[in-house]
Amino acid sequence: MKIKLEIKRLPHGEELPFPSYASDGAAGMDVVSAEDIILQPMQRYPVKTGFTVAIPKGYEIQVRARSGLALKHGIACPNAPGTIDSDYRGEIKILLVNLGVEAFAIKRGDRIAQLILAPVTQAEFCEVAELDSTERGHNGFGSTGI
Repeated sequence: MKIKLEIKRLPHGEELPFPSYASDGAAGMDVVSAEDIILQPMQRYPVKTGFTVAIPKGYEIQVRARSGLALKHGIACPNAPGTIDSDYRGEIKILLVNLGVEAFAIKRGDRIAQLILAPVTQAEFCEVAELDSTERGHNGFGSTGI
């Protein structure tokens, strides 16, 4: 199933490709940088993409790291998965952090992250006096084994 997304190119995004799937089975769309930057070790930076998008109500775009950048260079999305809400209309920026030990250069046009369009379910809380019991109960971190 495909959902149509309206996308607007910004002046600094001219000649850059829109987010796209690298294969038929890809869950995430590769997104590229609209700027040249050098990310120092432990530095965080919101990388410009050069576009805005209208996400339909009932959906979000999740931002996730590219596995190759994470493995080879320690480049990650510190809030992964990041969420872009359906009512946001500003430029899409990709928050990256360099967890590596060396500076990492990002060039305009480099693939920097993946975007995943996902449905959203909103919760409505209903206060109760007691919750149902389960076998696990209050057992938390590490309680289900190794």
